[in-house]
Parts: sequence; structure tokens; C-alpha cells
Amino acid sequence: MRELKDLVDVAKHAAERAARFLRGTTPASSRDWIEKGRHDFVTEADRQAEALIADTLVHAVPESRVVGEELSPAVARGGDVVWIVDPLDGTTNFLHGYPQYAVSIGALVGGALDVGVVHDVPRDRVYWGASGLGAWESERRLQVSGLTEPRQALVGTGFPFKNLPLLRRYLDQFAAVMGATSGIRRAGAAALDLVDVAAGRLDGFWELTLAPWDVAAGVVLVREAGGVVTTLDGSPDVLQHGSIVAGSLVLHKWLMDVVRSA
Repeated sequence: MRELKDLVDVAKHAAERAARFLRGTTPASSRDWIEKGRHDFVTEADRQAEALIADTLVHAVPESRVVGEELSPAVARGGDVVWIVDPLDGTTNFLHGYPQYAVSIGALVGGALDVGVVHDVPRDRVYWGASGLGAWESERRLQVSGLTEPRQALVGTGFPFKNLPLLRRYLDQFAAVMGATSGIRRAGAAALDLVDVAAGRLDGFWELTLAPWDVAAGVVLVREAGGVVTTLDGSPDVLQHGSIVAGSLVLHKWLMDVVRSA
């Protein structure tokens, strides 16, 4: 257990360095945005933040590996410690000055997803979790929502903006969830959406297309806060380029049923 807390501390330090850098960085002019794919931007801020994180993680844990959107195309599950890093989750928000973006660092330890740290950059709030240690914001333990009535639920989501052919399927799901709940929110940073599920601010969350670095840290937080996270097919292995459904035990099952039948 102590070793996991040590890894948490390393990740918190790396995330703090990147967050401090991002807070001191003026978003690039639109002419300097690089569009990797449709609606998918990257800037030097992303790359410099990722370099800071990788340097910090490898210096502290020399035998570890770092996987990130700009560093590697796939999650490497071999090795004792593999860091899964999103240096700027919510890049489009950052570029537009919309204050919803974060640094996300997860860690596979012996092949298991055991550590997660999410640093909310604009608010300078740090969330962390580790297997068996719970999920926390500073000294406050996080707990998923205890709400059990779907009609009262507030559900988070993300649009399939990189994969527009999925949009019709997604809109059917959106309509089904909207018709059965008190509301849906889409803020544009999956790591913080999962933090909100862990903290009970959102009762559930689903999205169809997410990468491992989008979700790794947040998944640890939700699970350690008493929640459930799976793919839309029900698999607990969410470190894929695909779907995710999160929530309390009760609302996760309900949300799975609604979305799958839509």
C-alpha cells in the first residue's frame, strides 16, 4: 500500500508541474493550432506539458514507462509501472479560454490500473486515488452519488466529435437518457467528468469514443469512490479506444440498459 501512495505522490508532483506550466501559458493563436484529425487539435502547450510530466515520472521511477497521446500510439502493459498520461485533457477548452481542462495521470502497476491523479488546472484542485486507498480531494474522501431514482439523475456525456458516423447512434442514446433523467451535461474534459462522478456531482457518465489517456486516472477515482466503470459491452477493461459507462452500482446498470437499448 505504501508503494502505491509513493506512486500517487510522484504523479501529483508531475501533474502540479504541468498544471503550473499551463496556467502560465497563453493559449496559442488559432493559426498555430495543429489539427491532427477532424476537431482534434494539439499545440506546443500539450507537448511541453507532456515532456515535463514524462521527465518528472521517469526521474522519480527510472524503471517505469510513460505512454501518452503524443508519446505512444498504444498502451504498453508490460513492465512494473506504466504511466498513462494526458497532459491537457480538454485542449479545445484550453484554447478557447473555457475553464474546464486538466492534467490526467494514471498508472498500471504490474498490469493492473491502480493509481490515478487528476489536476483541475483552472481551479488548482487535485484529485487522487489508488487501489485499496480510496479516492480523495485533499483530505476529503470522495463517494459516488447515493441517488437511486434515474428521473432525478444528472448525467454527464461526451460527443463523438472525432467519429461523426457514430453521431446518429449517439443522438438516439442522448434522447433516451434525456427523456428519463433530470438533465445531461457535456463539459468537454472526460477526466473531470469522471472526477465529478467520483465526487457525486454527476450520477453517471457515458461516452462512445475515448482513448486510454482520457480515462485511466478518472476510472481509478470512480472505482475507489464506490462506483462502477465498464465499456458499453460490460467489460471492465476500459483501456481501449472505445466506449465507457460510469456511475454508482445502481445507476451504472440503469444507464447501461438505457444506452444499449436506445
